[in-house]
Amino acid sequence: MQPVRILILGTGGMAETHAREFSAIPGVELVAGVDTRPGPLQAFCEKHDIAHAFSSLEEAMEWGEFDAAANVTPDAAHYATTLPLLAEGKHVLCEKPLATNASDAQAMADAAAQAGVVNMVNLTYRNVPALQQAAKMVRAGDIGTIRHFEASYLQSWLTQPAWGDWRSESQWLWRLSKDHGSKGVLGDVGIHILDFTTFIAAQEATSVSCRLATYDKAPDGRIGDYNLDANDSATMQIVLENGTIGTVAATRFASGHLNDLRLRLYGDRGGLEVSLEKNVSRLRACLEPDLESATWQEIECPATPTTFQRFIAAIRKEGPAEPDFSRGAALQQLLDRAEDSALQDSLSLAV
Repeated sequence: MQPVRILILGTGGMAETHAREFSAIPGVELVAGVDTRPGPLQAFCEKHDIAHAFSSLEEAMEWGEFDAAANVTPDAAHYATTLPLLAEGKHVLCEKPLATNASDAQAMADAAAQAGVVNMVNLTYRNVPALQQAAKMVRAGDIGTIRHFEASYLQSWLTQPAWGDWRSESQWLWRLSKDHGSKGVLGDVGIHILDFTTFIAAQEATSVSCRLATYDKAPDGRIGDYNLDANDSATMQIVLENGTIGTVAATRFASGHLNDLRLRLYGDRGGLEVSLEKNVSRLRACLEPDLESATWQEIECPATPTTFQRFIAAIRKEGPAEPDFSRGAALQQLLDRAEDSALQDSLSLAV
């Protein structure tokens, strides 16, 4: 078994997940952490028994005793911090979104291809068993030609404090402020629901029309240094490669739904309904000969490897690197076109 040495770049909340998941894989060693904040860096390295701590990526690169990096920096830092890693021939798992605009994302994908290293973007819902099983059924032709779809990503942290008080905690407030780097719900979770939909459908989107809404949440639209101007809800109409149209929605005001995804996908031979609610995935299907009676059946969904397991397997040449940077770049282009469409009053834009 090939040993793999991992560097964790950025030691915020999501880095805990990376450290925990990588540590559980046989033959994988966490060898270094990088963060510009001394306190969080020291605490993270001590908690996960990481021997080397660096205050900058440059210092870590000079040391160089690692095979791969998990880039868990803020969104706006992905581009600048990933390119040096690729240039040094390091494998990279980057958090989503790959970048904050399509141009940077494509540059990262091109650099990764040129470097010839394993490159993946952490689209966590690829780990959902129902998603993977639905994708297999579509590719096998079980529902025939796709003719309609409806997808949604539903959160409610602006209506209840299950994850914390957004009015007083910076980890939530920054997501509501353009000045702090947020592109709202479209940028935060839009990439997930768009990947969720188009991956299962096995088709890329060719055009998008989008509406965005930002709601009043505080007097004068501000809380301290945070101008609450990022979008809270998004609705999109998507056209797939075969001409099928469907709808995609994302919101932080879906009271009663903490972090739920849904997809209804209909073909000329059957339909699928995929859901992830309270971290439990479910797949239902209505297939021939049950179409006339509209009888839906539960479909068993086998467990699927995590993104972290697939990343290590790809490094060991034991499996494909999916989803890779090229997929992340394609999704970023779709997000950019959706944002442009909203600015142009819902004009449909080609991807």
